[in-house]
Amino acid sequence: MNTLIFRTLAPVIVGIMLVFSVYVCLRGHNEPGGGFIGGLIAASAIAVYAMAVGVPAVREALRFEPTAFAGFGVFIAAGSGLLSLGTGSPFLTSIWLYLNLGDTVVPLSTPMIFDIGVYFVVFGTISAVALALQGDEGEEP
Repeated sequence: MNTLIFRTLAPVIVGIMLVFSVYVCLRGHNEPGGGFIGGLIAASAIAVYAMAVGVPAVREALRFEPTAFAGFGVFIAAGSGLLSLGTGSPFLTSIWLYLNLGDTVVPLSTPMIFDIGVYFVVFGTISAVALALQGDEGEEP
C-alpha cells in the first residue's frame, strides 16, 4: 500500500482532511458536526499520514505526544464550563459574545469552546491509539 503515488498524494489528502475537520468542528454548535466528528476526521488524517511516511515521522511532525493534545482538550472543555461561574450563572451555562467585524457579525460562545476541547480530546486519544496500532518502526514493543 505504501506506493510512490500514495506517499506523494498523502500530504495533500491530509491537508484537505485537517481543514475539513476544523470546518466540521466550528460549524458544529449551529449545524450537524462538532468537536467529536471533527476530531475523528483529524485523527484519521494522522493515521493516513502515518501509513504514508511512518509513525516516527508523524510523531516528529506533531511535536507533542497525542496524549498531550487530549489533556489540553480536557483543560479547554473544563475551562469553558468554568467561564459561566465568573458571571454568577450555573456551571456550563452558555455565554455568547457577538463580535462586529464590519459587515460581518461573528458569534463566539462557550459551547464552541467546549467543542474545541472535545476536538482535541478525541484527536489526541484516537491518534495515540492509531499510532500505537501501526507501531513504531525499529522499536521493540
